[in-house]
Amino acid sequence: MKRFAISMMAAVMAVSAGAAQAAEKVSYLFPAPDFLPAFAPFQLAKHKGYFADEGLDVTFMVGKGGADVATQVAVGNADIGGGIGDTPIIVRANGLKIRGVALLGGRGLTQLAWRKDSGITGPADFKGKAIGVLGFQDTTYYNLLGAMASVGLTKNDVNIQGVGPGGIIQLTIAGTLQGMSGVPEWIAAVEAAGVPMDQVSVDTMFPAMAQAILASDKTIAERPEVVKGIVAGVIRALKDIEADPAKAAKEYVSFVPQHTGKEKAIEAIMRAYVEKVYPAAEGQPLGAFDPERMAKVQKFYIDNGIVKTAVPVEDLYTNEFVPQ
Repeated sequence: MKRFAISMMAAVMAVSAGAAQAAEKVSYLFPAPDFLPAFAPFQLAKHKGYFADEGLDVTFMVGKGGADVATQVAVGNADIGGGIGDTPIIVRANGLKIRGVALLGGRGLTQLAWRKDSGITGPADFKGKAIGVLGFQDTTYYNLLGAMASVGLTKNDVNIQGVGPGGIIQLTIAGTLQGMSGVPEWIAAVEAAGVPMDQVSVDTMFPAMAQAILASDKTIAERPEVVKGIVAGVIRALKDIEADPAKAAKEYVSFVPQHTGKEKAIEAIMRAYVEKVYPAAEGQPLGAFDPERMAKVQKFYIDNGIVKTAVPVEDLYTNEFVPQ
């Protein structure tokens, strides 16, 4: 009996070792530091074992913005990566065979926000004001142009400043900037410094999109199970945040030491994402792209010279890996 028990234990250990060895190694490239709250679903998916459940051993890497991520993924320096839903519109027109494989929310990531003491009551009041964006090759800038166009303003009507995330936060606190085109955590950081802010989602004026998971045509064709596993793990974690932001914030902080002691602040940011970014578009499962929305954004980019060439909308995304 003892010999049988030992044999069974050895068999179990062998199976476990085999399972561990079977986990496929995958590199995921972020467009910005991986400890930013915007990437919480990925950290939760990794540390709660959701990627492991899909048979994946995921390593995080950091790039230099969505366009850089798309380039690195396209040439094979990273297996898969992140950007914004409209990133494929910009890079695929330049020959990079990249498409979105999941959209992390049915609303836009970009928010327009302004100091309550600025005299601004809405985007139409941005005329003559100093408004911050991450940079002039970034979605926060392109989305700002789209939102301003909807109220009859052009880039020449507004003092747009590309100052990076730290600059946006500090200059808005100081009052040098009256507003921003940014993400929920930047607004939260300004408010945490005691500066009251008002805001509106860009997608109420322009069909802006949320974060997206990006993969190359080659990876989609040759490693579909990897793409499916990444998407499934992230969507599962995103649903955890939607279900209980307070619990998710505590778990996230325990995984990401840069935020130690900031559970309440992280919870507030997560609730902002749950309210303003994550809700699925009507009639679409969470994670899916809307071709009509993609076509509208591409038309705006063409009309405004941001990209020179339109590509077929069906080449910009796939919904085949989105859990139904």
